[in-house]
Amino acid sequence: MVTKADKILSFYGDLTFKDQLPEGIGILNPYRESEDIRKICHTFYHKYYNDEVPRRLILGINPGRLGSGATGIPFTDTKRLNLDCGIPYDKFSTHEPSSAFVYQMIAAYGGPEKFYKDFYINSVCPLGFVKVDGKKIVNYNYYDEKNLMQATLPFIKWNIPEQIKIAGRRDICYVFGTGKNDAFLQKLNLEHKYFDKIVALEHPRFIMQYKAKLIDQYIERYLMAFGE
Repeated sequence: MVTKADKILSFYGDLTFKDQLPEGIGILNPYRESEDIRKICHTFYHKYYNDEVPRRLILGINPGRLGSGATGIPFTDTKRLNLDCGIPYDKFSTHEPSSAFVYQMIAAYGGPEKFYKDFYINSVCPLGFVKVDGKKIVNYNYYDEKNLMQATLPFIKWNIPEQIKIAGRRDICYVFGTGKNDAFLQKLNLEHKYFDKIVALEHPRFIMQYKAKLIDQYIERYLMAFGE
């Protein structure tokens, strides 16, 4: 039996970006770069996806350095990996605001086992990007520059059908990000008919950065949307 876990791990194991990126922008491919991350992913996906049950698909933007860039798992930093998923990791610690919101929402939904039985999370672009800004390395989104969006477009068009194959459902897709990420995916969907319906939700990072006092309201909004 080929399980969802097998399909996800195979996807990440073969994942590479072969096109030319704009000058000054680097690729973030945590699964290829770290044996620790490969082990974490193996444990996580076999814990929650070791079956053939279809899931509803959630698509974020692309991996960031402190969340899935550190663990290989979307919206899961090392803190949530330990405390919420029960997967011990102590070589370093990361705290990512998006992950903090997502796991508060998951707890309200009924916990990781229930949530991951119903949903599969990935990204519009499954690899992340970084750019050197002075002495700092900063996260970059696929839509932050027009030439980066153009460079990643073929890769994204390849990725979305792959995520649908893994999820096993195309009737609905939830997209994290009600601005550029949603607009980009809606435009692609009009052209390629990936999904019957796309539901956009405010991005967890936006909520934590600008609407932290309203977290409970946003969690309720997520849960209402997931009840559709």
